[in-house]
Amino acid sequence: MTPRKIEPSVIVPFAQYASERAQRRTRMSEIKKNRRLEVGPFATFYFESYETMLHQVQEMLYIEKGGAEQLPDELAAYNPLIPQGAELVATVMFEIDEPVRRARVLGSLGGIEHKAFIRVGGETIRGVAEDDQERSREDGKASSVQFMRFPFTAAQIAAFKAGKDEVVVGFEHANYGHMAVMPPAVRQALAGDFA
Repeated sequence: MTPRKIEPSVIVPFAQYASERAQRRTRMSEIKKNRRLEVGPFATFYFESYETMLHQVQEMLYIEKGGAEQLPDELAAYNPLIPQGAELVATVMFEIDEPVRRARVLGSLGGIEHKAFIRVGGETIRGVAEDDQERSREDGKASSVQFMRFPFTAAQIAAFKAGKDEVVVGFEHANYGHMAVMPPAVRQALAGDFA
């Protein structure tokens, strides 16, 4: 069974991680390949898991070199993004290279964190934004990074795993009404996030 929380005991020491980093990053690229979905011209859903969050914690410790003092903050930040068996969790990034266009687009996407969905057959699973901080400002500008969880019922999980109906991921936002069909490889990878 997949763990649902990163414990300090599984963290690889700095020197060991440094020596294994290249191969770990290669392995993580393979894992992440089937955990991402582009929706519309700017949004990409990166579906998180125990493995992706463990990798993120290890990377933060490696980059910032904060050691044991840094670890509690990283665990507090990333453990909540691990699916708990009846949900999918995604980091949604709005990736726009050109700064003026980015400001204009994000300025029109206020509240988008409350408009994401996953549809399986006739069932719609609404995204729930992480409430750790405000993701849209009062002036209507959305953050370029959103954290969302999609809580499934047992029947919705069964339908997702069965693979009979299409899975559609999208937004019901007036300025970003885009959707995408989840490819079978992504669906298969994400099915493992359910208990």
